[in-house]
Amino acid sequence: MPLNIVTIVGARPQFIKAAPVSAQLRSRHREYLVHTGQHYDANMSQLFFDELGIPQPDVNLEIGSAAHGEQTAQMLVAIERLLDAQKPDLVLVYGDTNSTLAGALAAAKLNIAVAHVEAGLRSFNRRMPEEINRILTDRIARYLFCPTQTAVDHLHNEGVTAGVYLSGDVMYDAALHFAAVAESGSTILERLRLAERSYLLATCHRPQNTDDVDALRAIVQALIDSGEHVVFPVHPRTRGFMQKSGLMELVRKAEHLRLIDPVGYLDMVQLERHARKIVTDSGGVQKEAYFYKTPCITLREETEWVETVADGWNILVGARQDKILAAIRDFAPQAGQNNHYGDGRASEKIIRYLNEI
Repeated sequence: MPLNIVTIVGARPQFIKAAPVSAQLRSRHREYLVHTGQHYDANMSQLFFDELGIPQPDVNLEIGSAAHGEQTAQMLVAIERLLDAQKPDLVLVYGDTNSTLAGALAAAKLNIAVAHVEAGLRSFNRRMPEEINRILTDRIARYLFCPTQTAVDHLHNEGVTAGVYLSGDVMYDAALHFAAVAESGSTILERLRLAERSYLLATCHRPQNTDDVDALRAIVQALIDSGEHVVFPVHPRTRGFMQKSGLMELVRKAEHLRLIDPVGYLDMVQLERHARKIVTDSGGVQKEAYFYKTPCITLREETEWVETVADGWNILVGARQDKILAAIRDFAPQAGQNNHYGDGRASEKIIRYLNEI
């Protein structure tokens, strides 16, 4: 018998993760896709959904940006009303955003079962809002779909054993699929006149790096001092802090540091696949770098994707100028990769588990 499932997403990476799951889900069950409006930009347009073949949301709650508590509270009110009207059998949430937590809380208070995709991830840094969202969502969820054995182990160590499934990583499913789509659908390398493996790709958006002038200066200075051709799609928030701190003047003098506007997903995939190295503080980009076998330098002191570090394809350098520069010059993977993230069929396994449940 088909289930009525409400899927709640709020950020562009969550739509990408939901794409392979929704494709499998809708062959057997009824899905109502909710976009909270947590993240919004020009790339979250009709073209985004058309390019990637992602189902259009059934509703956009248009919550928008706000402080964490205010944003989560607004989502909680809106999602509770929606769930009360839809009366689903299950609420499906992804990852670790405020949308994730609000969806899980609203469902739990209405006694609706919650399934959490990307359960069990831990950075062990509770200063990160994402870490709090992960922990609380995992406590609420009835079904926990873990991308890695490490995630399963984290839950077991916390005493969570019921309803835990090792599904593999749906982001790996998406990465495999969209690599082929990007190869034929993106012209970013031609537009920027980039040869393969001739440039570094840099991204930086986390508050611990953007809001701290010293940290942001150290990152920018290391990119400049590297002497490498750096392509840097700049998050609007990061650009604002760079302008406030006077770093834009420094950047204008460095022709090899190329600041560009944020790019669409297919363009980003192409840039990741063909970069010599990636310098980032993004969790998703770390993992995509690993999938595409591009060495990654992470501007954080810890990561939830520990497998990428253990395999030697990712190095944690924080916002230390000397460490960033040394990694740009010298870091190189010394071995192959292990099969940590599944076989690219995680979405099929999740639906199979739901069918059995």
